[in-house]
Amino acid sequence: MSDITITMLILAVVVLAFVTNKIPVGLIAVGASLTLYAFGILDLGQAFAGFGDPAVILIASLFVVAEGLDGSGLTAWTGQQLVKRGGSSQRVMTVIIMAVVAVLSALISVNGAVAALLPVVVVIATKMTMPAARLLLPLAFGAHAGSLLTLTGSPVNVIMSELAEEETGRAFGFFEFSLVGLPIMAGTVLITLLLGSRVIPARVPTTIAPDLSDHARTLLAQFGGAQPFGRVRVLSGSPLIGRTADEIVFAGENPVTLLAIQSPATRGSRPASAPIEEGDVLILRGNPTSIRAVSDDAKLEGIGTSTVSSTWAPMDAEYGVAEIVIPPRSPAIGDAVFPGMLTESGDLVIVAIQRGGENIGDQTGIRLEAGDILLVQGKWDALDENLRDPSVMVVDAPDQIRRQAAPLGRRAYLALGVLVLMVIALATGIVPPAVAGLVAASIMVLTRVVSLERAHRSIQWTTILLVGGMIPVSTAITQTGAADLLATGIVDIVGGFGPAIVLAALGLVTLIFGQLISNTATALIIAPIAISVAYEMGVSPLPFLMAVAVTAAAAVLTPVATPGNLMIMAPAGLQFGDYWKYGLPVGLVFFGVAVLVVPLIFPF
Repeated sequence: MSDITITMLILAVVVLAFVTNKIPVGLIAVGASLTLYAFGILDLGQAFAGFGDPAVILIASLFVVAEGLDGSGLTAWTGQQLVKRGGSSQRVMTVIIMAVVAVLSALISVNGAVAALLPVVVVIATKMTMPAARLLLPLAFGAHAGSLLTLTGSPVNVIMSELAEEETGRAFGFFEFSLVGLPIMAGTVLITLLLGSRVIPARVPTTIAPDLSDHARTLLAQFGGAQPFGRVRVLSGSPLIGRTADEIVFAGENPVTLLAIQSPATRGSRPASAPIEEGDVLILRGNPTSIRAVSDDAKLEGIGTSTVSSTWAPMDAEYGVAEIVIPPRSPAIGDAVFPGMLTESGDLVIVAIQRGGENIGDQTGIRLEAGDILLVQGKWDALDENLRDPSVMVVDAPDQIRRQAAPLGRRAYLALGVLVLMVIALATGIVPPAVAGLVAASIMVLTRVVSLERAHRSIQWTTILLVGGMIPVSTAITQTGAADLLATGIVDIVGGFGPAIVLAALGLVTLIFGQLISNTATALIIAPIAISVAYEMGVSPLPFLMAVAVTAAAAVLTPVATPGNLMIMAPAGLQFGDYWKYGLPVGLVFFGVAVLVVPLIFPF
């Protein structure tokens, strides 16, 4: 068999595997590149070239940048602030939600934007006593439209821009996508306002995303009897330096008790008999006003939520809380604990202990029993790291609480600054896009906006495997002549009607495939054919590449088209067939812009 035949057979198997959805898409893509190598279609370097491609580096970097924005609470806060201004009008609220998610998806991807706003939108729908689907479907489809506002909105945009530069020496600019994205966004919003109530079903959801935005007040209500405490750092010149815990008594109208001494070097508790040193962290229990007074007298510096408020503050931008339950047969049963006690790691403080709905325990300690609830406080990263212990059950994940409930702090402003610098670098082209993305991601990690572990977890490795594995497939389609063969066939069939009809035919194929398989995979399969078609007809490949990007983004007819669509399915109570009724007119907007508007902006 010829190389073209082998390549086409492999491509057919790949598409079939994508459609059946029985094998992970990343594995399909990598398997395809390895198969092409095994048959001698590609050499070893070509088979793995996708993983070193600048587009893959940029996409991976954008995941880390997105985690910085999302993990710092900036995306959820932005959504909450803007959505709150929508009032009681469903139409106004719908437009605001779609506008907010469009901006977010343009910066942090479709899936990230939908995930960040999903809990907020569910709460809004509940408060407005309206079916969640009436807001969640516009949320998802608004995100798809928003992905065409900037280069970073989608991996497909990045790939098409890179191909444009390879073929013509001219990449698509960062905001150049907005020329097609803005009319698509406007059309999607208009259709939603005109047809939304008719084509979006009012179903009862099977699950509801938790609303943790007011979690601090919830905890204050549940643990209202918890004795306030504070963390203070011993400064140079403090009269406490050199004294032991037994020698220290804080006098005053409202007593302050020294519960523990924490060493910054070891992060563990220091023995009560050890003298206090500069830099030690003291855990004090008492009225916050008294703690502030003691801190002033003894040259102590408040840390985190310790002495900020006149009432106990459960969380801020740096410190958070978590509820943990002692399950049956837990190794922790029988352990002696008390409020104000440091955990074994030295990173967390036990704020309160409840049994049967009542606060219990004092400094002498109690023995834990199955069903006891502990409220622990510490840095957000420490909560994430230490509460994976199988001996306890976490009620609400600290990461979810931080994203929805924690106020903005240093991390949020740093993340915003990094984003602005990255956008400027991408928009001006002062450095290659992959360099701009990689530098931005590195700054996020170096400034501790994103921990190294969280950076690793934030990267959607399925997407990386998919893009890295399908780039060699795209290379094989071009290198073997398969793209030219398909292009010749397409031109022979519809080429006589002009390049606009050929572009429409390719756009239609892309749109249909994008409902069944990953839109990224679809774009990588169709792009080399589109380029060959352009050269076959003697016209510019730019309108064809942009049309592929636009129609690939129109993944609006099925829930399996993108993770963002699938994400809203359960909270909205939707069924598989509910998407196309609303998605068909929206998809026609994408298709219409690809066929009618794109050639005006990027002439043949």
